[in-house]
Amino acid sequence: MSATETGKFTRLSNSQDPATPTAAVTDARIWPQILARYRQPSNGRGIVEIAITVLPLVALWTLAWATLDIGYWLALPLAIAAAAFLVRLFAIQHDCSHGAFFRHRLANDWIGRVVSVATMTPYGVWRRTHATHHASTGNLDRRGLGDVDTLTVDEYRSRGFWGRLRYRVYRHPLFMFGVAPAYLFILQHRLPVGLMRNGWRPWASTMTTNLAIASIAALLIWLVGIKAFLLIHLPIMLFAASVGVWLFYVQHQFEHTVWANDGDWNLHDAALHGSSHYDLPAFLRWFTCNIGVHHVHHLCSRIPYYRLPHVLRDHPELRDVGRLTLLQSFRCVRLVLWDETQRRLVSFRDVRASH
Repeated sequence: MSATETGKFTRLSNSQDPATPTAAVTDARIWPQILARYRQPSNGRGIVEIAITVLPLVALWTLAWATLDIGYWLALPLAIAAAAFLVRLFAIQHDCSHGAFFRHRLANDWIGRVVSVATMTPYGVWRRTHATHHASTGNLDRRGLGDVDTLTVDEYRSRGFWGRLRYRVYRHPLFMFGVAPAYLFILQHRLPVGLMRNGWRPWASTMTTNLAIASIAALLIWLVGIKAFLLIHLPIMLFAASVGVWLFYVQHQFEHTVWANDGDWNLHDAALHGSSHYDLPAFLRWFTCNIGVHHVHHLCSRIPYYRLPHVLRDHPELRDVGRLTLLQSFRCVRLVLWDETQRRLVSFRDVRASH
């Protein structure tokens, strides 16, 4: 294999030794074998992780309801705290979809289905679209399912006024992290969008999830009243949805991510160099279940989230690959178009300046 030319992924020649740190980071093909030893989940650890996520979530929800009479100034922060645990619960569903949470597929699937009622995300549909995301991330010819819509500079320029306006609205932070999460989790997930013609299974997953959501919502409304239910649960869902979309966004929408057309695209290169290492503070890593170690996750999605830090400890050469700090991640919001010439994401301002 020759060294890559401009416009292609970085690769090593076969003559280089993959045991060296530089080669190990550059040649992404060797990593799935290296990481295979981290894949085995612990059933006991899984049960503990569920307990320390679900019990605080239920307790905070109940406490927020109980303090409504004291004042919403107290109930709302408790609801926001509960939302952090709902984000964590979604991460558990995410690991279940990869078969990484329990040792047996049946346990993963049923826990994933139960959790999907709380996250309002039909498990079977999301598992399938998320698998598509893993199989095609960074591929310019396979965009559109399970990822954030991203245009190239040329595609954006070829659009008319209304096409550009729609894209600018879609990529605006207020829409992307405000309106879109609410629409996605409250409305879009009520139908098997993207899989509506794929037989009865996506419909069964979606409609059984909808029925369970409606039943639990009706029970809670009967117990606490519709006003209290909306004042408590709506902020929990909206905040958790926004955080979830933000995490998904920053995992692939950073300046030096990697995109390529089908002929130049490589799954392992896209996983390692097209996914970020979102290096969050420790308490945020806990609430997000280390999903920031996303480049490792894409290289080997069967690694349980509690073992991802072990990978970075044992293989420090991976720590700086695609690394973003919390502060640096906020700058990613302005990056909205893929520049095929510069091989990086750029802003609308960059495009105007180069016109």
